[in-house]
Amino acid sequence: MKISARLKRPVAISCLAATFALPALAQDFRYHPKAQQIPPPACLTMHFPWEGGSTPCSPEAHEEWLKAITDWRTERLIRVGYDGSRYNMPELKWAQSAFIQPQMMVHDRYFYDPVAGKYTVDRYLDDLDKRYGGIDAVLIWATYPNMGIDNRNQEDMVASMPGGVEGVKQMVADFHRRGVKVLFPIMMWDQGTRDPGKDWYTATAEFMKSIDADGVNGDTQDGVPLAFSLAADKAGHPLVFEPENGPADEGLAWNVMTWGQYDFQFAPTVDKYRWLEPRHQVNIQGRWNRDKTDDLQYAFFNGEGWESWEDVWGIWNGVTPRDAEATRRMATMERAVAPFFASTGWEPLYPMHRYGVYSSRWPLENRTIWTIVNRNEYDVQGRQITVAYSPGMKYYDVYHGVELKPEVEGDKAVLSFPIEAHGFGMVYAAEGEPNAAMQKLMTKMKTLTTSPLSSYSHEWKWMPQQLVEIASTKAATATPANMVKIDGGEYVFRVQGIEVEGSDDIGVDVQFPWEDSPRRFHEHKMEIKPFYIDKYPVTNAEFKKFMDATHYSPKDSLNFLKDWQNGSYPAGWDNKPVTWVSIEDARAYAKWAGKRLPHEWEWQYAAQGKDERTYPWGDRWDDKAVPVPDKGRTMRGPDNVDAHPQGASPFGVMDMVGNVWQWTDEYVDDRTRGGILRGGSYYQPQGSIWYFPQAYRNDNHGKLLMMSPSYDRSGALGFRCVQDAQ
Repeated sequence: MKISARLKRPVAISCLAATFALPALAQDFRYHPKAQQIPPPACLTMHFPWEGGSTPCSPEAHEEWLKAITDWRTERLIRVGYDGSRYNMPELKWAQSAFIQPQMMVHDRYFYDPVAGKYTVDRYLDDLDKRYGGIDAVLIWATYPNMGIDNRNQEDMVASMPGGVEGVKQMVADFHRRGVKVLFPIMMWDQGTRDPGKDWYTATAEFMKSIDADGVNGDTQDGVPLAFSLAADKAGHPLVFEPENGPADEGLAWNVMTWGQYDFQFAPTVDKYRWLEPRHQVNIQGRWNRDKTDDLQYAFFNGEGWESWEDVWGIWNGVTPRDAEATRRMATMERAVAPFFASTGWEPLYPMHRYGVYSSRWPLENRTIWTIVNRNEYDVQGRQITVAYSPGMKYYDVYHGVELKPEVEGDKAVLSFPIEAHGFGMVYAAEGEPNAAMQKLMTKMKTLTTSPLSSYSHEWKWMPQQLVEIASTKAATATPANMVKIDGGEYVFRVQGIEVEGSDDIGVDVQFPWEDSPRRFHEHKMEIKPFYIDKYPVTNAEFKKFMDATHYSPKDSLNFLKDWQNGSYPAGWDNKPVTWVSIEDARAYAKWAGKRLPHEWEWQYAAQGKDERTYPWGDRWDDKAVPVPDKGRTMRGPDNVDAHPQGASPFGVMDMVGNVWQWTDEYVDDRTRGGILRGGSYYQPQGSIWYFPQAYRNDNHGKLLMMSPSYDRSGALGFRCVQDAQ
């Protein structure tokens, strides 16, 4: 390859520098971590004959690998000037035994009951206790994917939850009462919504203190900066910080937890952060994995935890009964022996007799634990492991809750026990009888393992959804005031969801009544019945007439008509669409008016007609047909509903796109609710792809994950009504 003269010298210098650097990097180079995973020795990877064949792992090969990664650890800690003192802080030590942590969407119907209007923390935790043995911490997620529908920032979204800050604080106390620690996320990318008025370090520390949170997850972050920890300390409320991605190695000193987002292979890899600092807690996160075997086995091998995330942005990816039972057993053992996992004498990939069975050795004082995983698809019986022997030493199969009879061979003992396909094992060695805590654990495990994991179903299932019924109205015989008649007819309804994540997997978006599962892309030929639709979205002036006539007062009033003051809208806002109304508020207005909310396909037909146009006015975007976008951090408010006559649909329906989103249908499943929003809005927060995306096209819809009226209301969301026709 020809190199230009301009590049020749820098390349030569780089090569020379690399030559001199080789001795210094030799230890790092051979088993250099890939992301946060240290590779196993090459002899643990099977090679076919045409690849040169496999080489059995000798004791010398294991010792060479172990010495290499140990030397690397020693050198690496020196290189980064490591100080592990934060792991000794009493306020942060809980993280070391926080093995199971779900990311819980606040929209989970097991967590909050919108009908009763109250948090149901006990119901949520009881469900997890029953299904997979409970949790140690919970990451409560109130932000993405809804954030950005208006200018509420990440703290505002939490404060919009039922009861506001005080309600959230009491909810956190409910988790604490059950022994569960609570984390909330922070998003460095949230720089397009409301400015908090102070640096994010201080704002985060003060807000987390106000709700008594225990920790913070750093969304999309390669380490949460030290400034956040220092700000929390200064506020008198130290926090555990858990970045989504691994920090630079020096960041291990103040990020005492991390997510593990692994590339799985057959022979387990060693978690770099756990190896550098055994007190560091990792929760392996594989949100889209339908089979959790890899996640759970890698966690057990590394003595770490698992992010038991099932509600993924409103898409249910529940654990199977087999994975749930494996979680229960794994977590039961890990919790009981947690101090062993802080051992600086950890020996990963301790030699085992059988191919595909791997272990980690965890010594603590005069006792030792081995965590064992069988990566094979078949059961393995008989001789499994050779360990040190001395008179008086006893050995136990903790997983099955029984004592083992060793085959003594000089100063060694060979232990035999069964481990099922893709299963787990734990061996305990100590002089004399096990202590009371170990006896209790073995008694419990003996009961838990009466049935093999293979007796539990490993079939993954998607969750069906149902459309919430919209009751018909009294049929109008003539066109009501300020409404437009939409003649019925045959219509090909095509629409797709604009969720940022989930691809086209089953379970994404919604399940229309004529579909057999939720999915992102929809098409259905249908007969539209005649109906009348409001020519414009409901305005502030119209909504005030409703308020004056009914004295409507929602039970959950937080954020209700947030732009109004003293019972009325701001001056000059009479003809702007009313916002900060929940779907319940909109339904109450519609019922009073003798109308109802439109089904999505009715809304789209009124916007599109039969010619499948892209926008209500045609197939090309027209800036004059919509408000000028607001790309700032404060919302100026929507335009008047009649300000853009160029935006009329084929039927003459106005203001359907680009001013405010509009409520239509609601879908529910056993865990979540979602409101279908149409038309997009004028507000476009800048700086991130993660903000709630716009759906200006007639064939796009938005899905707003719903929790409670206080949380669902938005400054960019209004509604219009329809009435049935004879």
